[in-house]
Amino acid sequence: MVSVRKRGNVYQYQFDVAPVDGKRKRVTKSGFKTKAEEEKAGTIAYNEYMQTGHNFVPSTMSYSDYLDYWLKEHCEINLKYNTIEAYKNIIKNHIKPNIGFYRLSHISTSTLQEFLNKIYVEKAFSKNFLKNILKVLKTSFSYATDKVGFIKENPALKVTLPRYDMPDSDPAHIFTKEEIDTILNRFKKNHAIYYAFLTAYHTGLRVSEVFGLTWEDIDLENKTLSVNQNIVKKNQKGGTKKRHISGNSTTVWYFGSCKTPSSYRTIKIGDTLVEALKKYKEEQEIDKEEYGDSYMKHYAKEVKNPYTNKPEIKILNAVAEIDVALPEVHLVFVKRNGIFEGTDTCKYPFKVIHYELGINCRFHDFRDTHATRLIEKGADIKAVAKRLGHSTIRTTYEIYVRVTTGMEEDVVDKFEDYVTA
Repeated sequence: MVSVRKRGNVYQYQFDVAPVDGKRKRVTKSGFKTKAEEEKAGTIAYNEYMQTGHNFVPSTMSYSDYLDYWLKEHCEINLKYNTIEAYKNIIKNHIKPNIGFYRLSHISTSTLQEFLNKIYVEKAFSKNFLKNILKVLKTSFSYATDKVGFIKENPALKVTLPRYDMPDSDPAHIFTKEEIDTILNRFKKNHAIYYAFLTAYHTGLRVSEVFGLTWEDIDLENKTLSVNQNIVKKNQKGGTKKRHISGNSTTVWYFGSCKTPSSYRTIKIGDTLVEALKKYKEEQEIDKEEYGDSYMKHYAKEVKNPYTNKPEIKILNAVAEIDVALPEVHLVFVKRNGIFEGTDTCKYPFKVIHYELGINCRFHDFRDTHATRLIEKGADIKAVAKRLGHSTIRTTYEIYVRVTTGMEEDVVDKFEDYVTA
């Protein structure tokens, strides 16, 4: 049990723990101003010791408290920032208000199925979003059973999505040459957007990979482009979400690791893109001279990730007249005055594309189009998979390669050639 002692003007608690190497061991902590403070802290520490390091009893804890534990001990250590944020939003807005108050050990398959059915009926969420909610349920309960043993059986294993009458819609839009020309011509005067779109179309890079590029990643002489990192947006606590040029932004950009090991890659780029990027680089040098000391520069600062305590790179900004004792980062897609807005650069342009140009699409459709056109023209599927950063060709086929009218006509022509031979 916990014993209390007064040492001078402060109180101290201590209690015995298991012997180590046959020698008696104690946990001691002092510095409490009152006996009540000491007794409370000592009781909490003793109970945590008796529960092998936990400040809870797994058999009686709520699902809400368990989800906090799961986020801290698993998600924040093993998952990427955007995934963690997505999980936290689902947990905060949907899971905790509905079933978070139940005991973890009492939740059954029927409880989870009824919860998912209720969300489906009342909220009319898309099938993909409902899949994300189900994923949080299944992975959180899997960790509780298979990893930490808080419960014996996983009640989420047999939970299924409600039936959707309409089949899953394919969100991809495969651009025609005319649409690409229309988009590029519309943004020809907006250099960051124009060249970012052109790069995505010619390489199939993801949006976070495109805006994570630095000029050191592009070898214009050897006509190669290397993907070594992506860009990650983090909203710091406090302040507003206004753009950083107003001086009170909470948006901070970081260099993040690539999606998978196979996402790290060096690809060949064609003469069209090479010549365009050469021109763009020359334009940037002119902009630097014109803006002079007010041109925005960017620097890499190594910081500790608050979740994993591992080092990561934070991007800092400063106008050219300020000397910064950090390595400079030469980001490719910046505004004429050097300001970097990362993937937010695309927000307004896509409103223009949707409402002015009448093309319903996403940035990712440049990637879809790149892959589909390569396959349509007979490119080797393994080479395409490597170019896109996929570990297997199955991903390339199932996710990115769409059947186009040209492919369908080619199939008919091939069979016609066969039967008439």
